[in-house]
Amino acid sequence: MLDRLDLLVIGECVADIVRLPGAADQVHPGGSPANVAYGLARLGYGTTLLTQLGPDDNGRLIRDHLAAAGVEVRTDGATAPTPSAAVTLDDGGRAAYTFDITWTLAPVTPDRPPRHVHTGSLATVMAPGAATVLAAVESLRAAATVSYDPNVRPELMGDHDAAVRQVERCVAFSDVVKASDEDLEWLYPGRDAREVAERWLASGPALVLVTRGRDGALAVLPGGQVTVDALPADVVDTVGAGDAFMSGTLHALAAHGLLGAAGRERLRSLDRATVTEVLRHAAACAAVTVARAGANPPDEGELKAALARS
Repeated sequence: MLDRLDLLVIGECVADIVRLPGAADQVHPGGSPANVAYGLARLGYGTTLLTQLGPDDNGRLIRDHLAAAGVEVRTDGATAPTPSAAVTLDDGGRAAYTFDITWTLAPVTPDRPPRHVHTGSLATVMAPGAATVLAAVESLRAAATVSYDPNVRPELMGDHDAAVRQVERCVAFSDVVKASDEDLEWLYPGRDAREVAERWLASGPALVLVTRGRDGALAVLPGGQVTVDALPADVVDTVGAGDAFMSGTLHALAAHGLLGAAGRERLRSLDRATVTEVLRHAAACAAVTVARAGANPPDEGELKAALARS
């Protein structure tokens, strides 16, 4: 296992209240950054999550869930209610969200610099906490690689043009960026996802990944493009699939020694074979997750089994 603060995730926790026709509500721990932290811990990494949790039942549920995987949770001491999202699933297991969220994160200084920082989602666009998140990441990136997932939630993004500018600022300071084709369609309506990924790559990152649901995933890197198919899965729901893809990506990059300031230059000279392996690991994590309810990513044994079946 890596040192406890080797991987730092900054972002929101959300209680996902899943509503199915004719069934009682089910509450699942969620929030995109929290899901990534949980996924990394399940894969054996010492992971710290800097977040906000209320002193309520949902907050205790999420804290216990994260602790069970080994995530160290640090908060700024805020006492607002834990954010929540009502999740409605359609017949294909696709999720739609209604949010009750505030994000007021105050500065919290890590005990020592992490090797890698991940952030994204509402934490990077919702005021006033977003300013704290961006300042923290920008101050840490000299000693750490950075990954970012915009995880667009249109209802909470505010003014479209301002949101695009904020997303592009985050893309520019990141080494690895992951977005879904739906994210890109909201940010840049009618634009080709490959074109957007190439433009993002030119602004700073070493690697831009685009997830496309059942159509697999695309990676854009300086040496060209790589695609992989989605792994077969009996879909229960898609909650947390993109977050599992992200944690699987970071797991594979870490295995190749590509995270941390010392790995940044190697990350910028990736070959297609390595990127293909990274995408396969990420797709396998997503496939395991969609086959069961809630944001429930694989541990290392489950990931190995999924890769062996692919």
